[in-house]
Amino acid sequence: MKRRRRSRISASPVLVGAITAVIAVVAVFFSYNANKGLPFVPTYEVKAELPSAASLVSGNEVRIAGVRVGIVSQVKAKQLDDGRSIAVATMKLDKSVQPIPDDSTVLVRQRSAMGLKYLLLTPGKSDQGLPSGGTIPESQAEEPVDMDQWFNMFQAPVRRAIQKNLAEYGGGLAARGSDINQLIQDLPPLLRVAEPVGRNLSSKQTDLRGFVRGLAQAAAEVAPVAETQADMFVQLDTTFTALAEVARPYIQDSISEGVDAELSVIRNGPRIRPFLYASADFMHAFRPGAKALGESAPIVARSFDIGIPVLRSSPQLYDQLAPTARSLRRFGESTANNEGLDTLISTNKILTPLLRQVTPSQNVCNYANLLLRNANFTTNGGTAGGTYIRAISVLPSVGPNGEGNPASGMANGGGIPPSGGGPDKNFLHSNPYPNTAAPGQSPRECEPGNPPDDWYVAGNWPAAVTIGNIPGDQGVVTAFQTQAQLDWKTK
Repeated sequence: MKRRRRSRISASPVLVGAITAVIAVVAVFFSYNANKGLPFVPTYEVKAELPSAASLVSGNEVRIAGVRVGIVSQVKAKQLDDGRSIAVATMKLDKSVQPIPDDSTVLVRQRSAMGLKYLLLTPGKSDQGLPSGGTIPESQAEEPVDMDQWFNMFQAPVRRAIQKNLAEYGGGLAARGSDINQLIQDLPPLLRVAEPVGRNLSSKQTDLRGFVRGLAQAAAEVAPVAETQADMFVQLDTTFTALAEVARPYIQDSISEGVDAELSVIRNGPRIRPFLYASADFMHAFRPGAKALGESAPIVARSFDIGIPVLRSSPQLYDQLAPTARSLRRFGESTANNEGLDTLISTNKILTPLLRQVTPSQNVCNYANLLLRNANFTTNGGTAGGTYIRAISVLPSVGPNGEGNPASGMANGGGIPPSGGGPDKNFLHSNPYPNTAAPGQSPRECEPGNPPDDWYVAGNWPAAVTIGNIPGDQGVVTAFQTQAQLDWKTK
């Protein structure tokens, strides 16, 4: 009995070639779409609005706490209503993380030094989940700061210096493996101490992020004055170079002897303390004087401005003082001059009581001036043929008991005023001892003579007999005197 021969795939070259071609096509398809996720695998798709894509491209990983949970399937630009442009990244996540909280945050992170990026997804604490196709708003996206951007804040010379530092540090760490191992061995105690420090720094109350942002703002503020600061460092280099020249022995001696100086201060401090207290009291008492001096400083300054030219001319004055002093000395030594001075002193003593009485009256009532003026006015009128003398009666002549005519009785008033309102009979008005500001008289006023009737009593006609000074204080020059002077001038 013959066995039937089994057909083998390997026996057919055409079938083997076809299967190989199919496998190659499938492999190429899978490799082409590897960045978009494996086909036929269910995913959880969400979107995220980013301030900047920061070179994020389709196919980059999406990670949560460093674990890959999906990929970025698409990155598109979007223009907002206010004119700003943002990036919208579409993420295909594993079903295992669905749903993520709607307050989750995203951040574009750098994966390698070559510029490869990934999207870091940090789940929030909200109880509400983000539905499939939902969008994480821009307000929940953090703007990344790449290493190249961080280094770009330095100028080219600084960047070259950083490169040199890295090269030098690399050479310094070379062949230090055992020392580094020892350092790592000694790190745990340090890390245990640093753990609470790190916890405080990561606390929201510490606001380390705000501190870093504040530093960024401060750096932005000082950026315009960077050249000024650089010049300051140049000047500091000059200053320190000058200090280096006197560092030894002067600065070195001041440091080495500083301990002895401090000990001396400690010993003498209690003795100096009363002096310092007294100085403080003195300064406190001097404060009003200093304030007054500050207010009078402009006057003092002006006096110096005026005094300097005067002082420059003082030598000429000094040259004249010596002859003048000699002349005064000869004048004082002269017997005739001394006798004359003695006579003048005696005359002054004799005249002092009279002058003490007359001078205040003259100053207040101005008798001499009035006499001379009136004497002048008596002859200042006239005609072409000559001048005439003015004269006027000072005696009242109105009424039946007036003194200008034979009187029918004493000037004590009486009677009824006529319809015209004038006086019918005269009243006696006399001021025998008027106020002339003489010693002992008060008030200091001038009340000589007999003023008109209406001066004593207000009204159109006199109503009483008045003898003596006018009541009240009318001043140095009374209204009557002023009016009398005006009346005299208008005549």
